[in-house]
Order: sequence, then C-alpha cells, then structure tokens
Amino acid sequence: MIEHIFHDLLPAQGMAERPEQARLSHLMLNALMDNSIALCDAGTGIGKTYAYLAAGAVFHRLRSTRGQGHRPILISTSSIALQNAVQTEYLPLLSAAMLEDGMIDQPLTAVIRKGKFHYACRQRLERRLLQIKLSKKNERTIETLLSLREHLDMDSVPHLSSYDRDRVCVPQVCDCSQEDCRYRAFLEDCGNGEFAFQICNHNLLLADAIHQSTGRSPILPDACAVVIDETHKLPDAARQMFGTTLEARDINGLIQNLRREKFLLAAESLAELSAPLLRLMTQPYDTEKSFKAFSRLLLAPARNLHIIQKQLHGLLSKDTRRQLKKLSSTMELFTKEDTGLVFYAMEDRRGGTMLCAVAADMTAQLRATLWNQERPAILASGTLAVGKDFRRFKEETGLLADGRVTESVSASPFDYKANCLLYLPLHPPEQADSGYFDELAAEIAALLDACWGHALVLFTSYAAMSAIKERLADMNLPWEVFTLGRNAVHTTQEFKASPGSVLLATGAAWEGFDFPGDCVSLLVIPRLPFSRPDALKEKKRADYDSLRAFIKAVVVPEMQIKLKQGFGRAIRTETDTCVVAILDERSTPGQRHHEAMLAALPDIKITDSLEDVVEFIYRLKGPDYFEEEGS
Repeated sequence: MIEHIFHDLLPAQGMAERPEQARLSHLMLNALMDNSIALCDAGTGIGKTYAYLAAGAVFHRLRSTRGQGHRPILISTSSIALQNAVQTEYLPLLSAAMLEDGMIDQPLTAVIRKGKFHYACRQRLERRLLQIKLSKKNERTIETLLSLREHLDMDSVPHLSSYDRDRVCVPQVCDCSQEDCRYRAFLEDCGNGEFAFQICNHNLLLADAIHQSTGRSPILPDACAVVIDETHKLPDAARQMFGTTLEARDINGLIQNLRREKFLLAAESLAELSAPLLRLMTQPYDTEKSFKAFSRLLLAPARNLHIIQKQLHGLLSKDTRRQLKKLSSTMELFTKEDTGLVFYAMEDRRGGTMLCAVAADMTAQLRATLWNQERPAILASGTLAVGKDFRRFKEETGLLADGRVTESVSASPFDYKANCLLYLPLHPPEQADSGYFDELAAEIAALLDACWGHALVLFTSYAAMSAIKERLADMNLPWEVFTLGRNAVHTTQEFKASPGSVLLATGAAWEGFDFPGDCVSLLVIPRLPFSRPDALKEKKRADYDSLRAFIKAVVVPEMQIKLKQGFGRAIRTETDTCVVAILDERSTPGQRHHEAMLAALPDIKITDSLEDVVEFIYRLKGPDYFEEEGS
C-alpha cells in the first residue's frame, strides 16, 4: 500500500516520485505497527508530511481489518501554518487519491484542536457586545465582534484585538450552563469518531499528557498513535508546560480587568509600577538580554500585587481574583532566590520576551507523561540529528535509554552540489578587531554586488543586525534593505514583493520563514549560531567534568542544529539556487569549528573567491534575474 501511494497515486497528482520518501513512510509505518518511538530526521524537500500521513492512513486501515475500534492519530506541530496545511492541503489530496483508487471508502478527515483561549464563548461575546453599545468603539471593531457570532475559532477572524479576545474567549474554568454552547458541541464532535486525525500544538499535547498522568480529565481523545512534527521545538514547549512563565499579556490582562471592575487606583498603580518591565518585555526579543535584565524590574510590581490582593481580594470577581492570585504567586516566584529552579528569558508568541522558571532536568517529567503512554510515536524534523547522531536530542528529551526508540536519517533529494555554493572568505572579519562591523558591512556589500542583491542576512543578535543596518544605509546600495522587526509577516511580504531586495533578520527567521525561488539567492551568516550562556547552560555545565567536554557534548551540537535550520532558508525547492556565505573566522579551514560547521551542512562545493560567486550566479540565473528592480 505504501509503495502504491508513492509510486502511483501521488505521482498521478503531479508529485515527484521520491524513493527516499517512500522508504521514510515504510519506517514510520513500522514504528506504528511495532509500538515503537521513531526518531526521523528528514532532509529539506523529502516530503515528511505525506510520509507520515500515508503511514497513518495505512495504519488506520490495518487496525480496521483487525477489528480494532476507531481511535484517531494525534498530529502535534509547532506552527499554526503547518496545522492548517495538513488539514486543508496535504490530507485532502492524499484522501482524494486513495478514495479514487478504492484504497479507502470514506474520506480521511482532520480537526484542529486548540486551547480555550482560541475559541469564542457566545455568552461572554454577547456580554461584550452589550458593553460596547455604551462606548464609542469604531465600526470595524464592532463588525469584527459581530462576526464571532458565526465563528467559534477566533483565529479565523482578522482584526480582533487582544483585549477583545481576552474578553470573549472561553474561560479556563468553563462553567457554562447553556445547552447550545458552541464550544461544548465542538468538543462532542471531536469525540464522535468522525476524524481520522486530530491536530494540535506541542503545548496542548503536553497539557493533555500532564492531565492524564495526574488523573485529571483528558483534553484530547484516546489516540492510537501520536506524530510529533517539528519535533525540535518540543523541548522549548516542555519547558513552558512543566515550568512557570510570565508574559506581558498576563500583566496587561489583570490591569484591564481591574479597570473594567472600576478599581482604577489599583489598575493605575500596577500599570505605573509595571511600565519599565512591560516596555522591556514588549521590545523585540534579544538573545543578549538575560533574565537578570528583567528580574530587578519585577520587585516593585510584585510588592504592589501583594497589596492589591490584600485589599481587594473579597471585592473582585471570581475570574479576576483567580487571575490576581496566579500573577502574584508567579511574580513572587520570580523574585525569590534559591528555589532550585532555573530562571531564563525566551521569545514569546508575539516576538517579545517571556520569563520562565523550570526545573533544570525535565527528562523525568517527559518520561512520566509523554513517553510512558502505551502508544507508538513518530518524531519528525529536519534537525534532530547532527550527521547521524541523535544523542543530543535524546538527552534533552529523556529518550537516551528508552529501548523503544528507533532512528533514521533521510537525506534531502535536492542537488546541493549543483545548486548551492558555500563561500568562506580567505580573510573574514574578526570580531575582536575594533573595526569589525565596518569590515563585516564591506564584506556583505561585496557579496550583494556579486549576487545582485536577492539576499537574506541571518544575525545572531539584534545589536549586530542594527550595526550592519546603519552601515549599509550609509553605502547608498541600489537594493532596498528591510529589517525584520515585530511585524514579521508584513516585512516578509514586502521583501518578497521587492525583487532583488535584502532582508536583515534574526530570531525566528532562522527557521520560521520560507523564501522559495530567486527571492533568496544569497544567504549570509555573519556568525555561527552559538547560543549565549544562560542559567540553563550553567546547570547543564555542572554535569560535565570539564568545560571542553561540555562544549563538545552540548554547545557545538546545538550550534550545528541551529546552523542546519538557518541553512534550510537557502534551498526550499528542487530548482532553487543559492550562494551561502559564512563569514565567521572560526569556520574557515584550519580553525576550530571548521569541521563541525561542515558536518552540519550537506555536501556542497566550497570557495573563498568572490569571482567564483559571480560566475555561479551568472551561470545559474536567468536573464529576468538581472533585470529586476535594484539589479
């Protein structure tokens, strides 16, 4: 059946036949049938999504022929975009092909599951609309809220403010007594056996696992298997779910509720004392800002919350009282010392900073919740292994000693040797030099000239990105230069719509953006993406006999995985062509990280000559490339 899908059905739909994709699907099906945990490192372009959907479809059919009852397969991903694509693109195409062939007699369907925050409560919505009638809201705001009468999922409604979303979403403790509650009806539909696949994010998957391990009511249905796509994001999600987090929206939400309930003095005092902290948290996330940069700003609002709780506790509504208690205890935790927890900062969903507290070792919690469930699992990503070594990922996720684990590495079908050129300058800028940024900007400008723009420059810090932005602006380059800030979607759209332009980026751009075609024909990486020292790293360091052993076992593999993610921005389709320039002096031949850098990348041609870069671009790009605006 797997062979038939990949050699006959999908090629008939216009898809390329890829033997490695079929092999990967076989390995995934083996894991489902053997009740094992398959670690699948799948190279860019191999088509891992169809591989696991095909394996899942065949597994469902096998279970049906054995007389086993219907249980869905859970698919967990990190991004909403991939969830939507699985539901509306990948699965419908596969289902239609299998239906037409007679392999299945019912369509394969999927439903996306989200946390309560994403769904509109009709009762709270009507209450909010009643409040707005007495205010001077603009027409678009009212129209947006009115549209929620027809839409349960608030993500499908554009222009909805975070304030209104907080006011109308299904509350954490849902005690609705309405028989026609849309949310409860949706949950009933999800559990009626209609859907072969149920799709969620990593946080919801872990929340359900925590519920089941502690005897609470499950959030998701009893599944026959789980697929975790974008698995490299699982450790970050686990740190959030097993720890405590503080986001700007937590503080702003309480301030808004206090104002709504007319406790204006409390609201204004909390807003004033929290202002320095909120300003810092809502700035674009910067890896150079450690937890300590935020912790000193927590003291004043934490004391204020204690006073508010003491004075108003019995006067607040139940929801606001619960919100105040949670925020107060979180603030208190973050201002304590010697808790045994590790405190650190990371990027939140809006591009700002969230503060986190977590146990140094979460592997025991992952084993007790996720891996002890008696069901098979497929863990898929393009960055689980370094070469063929999964050790770093298995250490981080508690799978190192699990006998159920199988491993596979599926190489990308892309012809990197023909379509990609790695440029390592003979004399790269050295970071220790006083004129480093001037030299780096000159090197980048020379590369832009050689490639006629069409560039993405990936930085490891906002400070470096800002320094280069200023210098490139002074050079009066013929290409428009964009900088990826908070409004990432708008900026990337402008970049794609401006042929030949240059995008300076950091943070999520290392893995979260897709630039197929000639849009990115030059990828510049000024520094190897070593993570900055933080509290988590310090805790891990204590497990190793020497700094050298720690760097070899933890620091270098993490850099290699991040580099693989960044390199993946260069070639997104089989016809893409790109120059990749790594300008870090530590990556040149003979330097200490040259071999580690090469081990993270596919086998490609290497040069230290700008003339070779020019020749590569002229040989592989069509005439239209050189006639675009800016070129």
